[in-house]
Amino acid sequence: MRVGVPKEIKNHEYRVGMTPPAVRELTARGHQVFVETHAGAGIGIDDEAYIRVGATILATADDVFATADMIVKVKEPQPVEIARLRPGQVLFTYLHLAPDPEQTQGLLKSGAICIAYETVTDARGGLPLLAPMSEVAGRMSIQAGAHCLEIAQGGRGQLLGGVPGVPAAKVVVLGGGVVGTNAARMAMGLEAHVIIMDISLNRLKELDEQFGSRMHTLYSTLDAIEEQVASADLVIGGVLLPGAAAPKLITRKMVSQMKRGSVIVDVAIDQGGCAETSHATTHADPTYVVDGVVHYCVANMPGAVARTSTFALNNATLPFTIALAEQGAEAAMRRNPHLRAGLNVYKGELTYKAVADAQKLAAKDPEDVIGM
Repeated sequence: MRVGVPKEIKNHEYRVGMTPPAVRELTARGHQVFVETHAGAGIGIDDEAYIRVGATILATADDVFATADMIVKVKEPQPVEIARLRPGQVLFTYLHLAPDPEQTQGLLKSGAICIAYETVTDARGGLPLLAPMSEVAGRMSIQAGAHCLEIAQGGRGQLLGGVPGVPAAKVVVLGGGVVGTNAARMAMGLEAHVIIMDISLNRLKELDEQFGSRMHTLYSTLDAIEEQVASADLVIGGVLLPGAAAPKLITRKMVSQMKRGSVIVDVAIDQGGCAETSHATTHADPTYVVDGVVHYCVANMPGAVARTSTFALNNATLPFTIALAEQGAEAAMRRNPHLRAGLNVYKGELTYKAVADAQKLAAKDPEDVIGM
């Protein structure tokens, strides 16, 4: 198979779909890999590193899209990239379609086969291609939140861990999944006062057993969220409904009741955000203020630590990339139900129910469209 790796063009996005070690795994199996020039330059991977492992360097993204049978990316395709897709071409990347009707319509019109990293599953019911970036984003959320709490950034001027004689900041984490757990770990490491909230009692029990008295768990209800958010210095939004729009757990009224200079880091923003006041921002202009509350809503947070993120992501995606290249998209998805769960768009048909529900569209069963 001819596999293409274009340079990412989203604002301040430096990750790359395939690293040289990943490319070598494909070329060693007889596949051709075409990489856009300088695709890895942002994280210190030059074209020569790709050439050494058998890749062909192409001058433009147009060349990569025109040559490849499968495109491997990181972030959702931008409009100019969607226009380059052709019928039957495979796109393997993050999509986050639920809150993005424009992208959905563009991919449907392209006729391409679009497989989303974030909805590929594993045997334990997890999301193995989302997990590495959720780990990064969860850990980064505390870094970003601590920075935003500084007065120069519009924050209330509070140190997360406090100092002797001065109380630590209160960090409220919504969601006890991968993002929330990693955020809580980092916040505890900085000696903040941490509360994590979830609707799963089993998950809260696991977190309690894992972290003990260093962290406080709380069952998530509207009353509890309202009370905890109002008294928080930093709120981390880490809720997830796989493939679907994030629930709006933090209302505009709750934001208005928060302390002046407190901070919301909405990690769920790539699925629409979990605060009614959230809208996507970029690394170039990451924050804005609503009712005196600083909002950090960067939709590609792991792009700020692009080298770590790229290698972590490639470790997870490589087995699936190899399967798609070796077997072809349809055959690979017939054999592997977890890869099949990643199919969001197939040759003009929407195939992921949560996306269809969010946009009030019809969806077809992936098994039907790939001919099982």
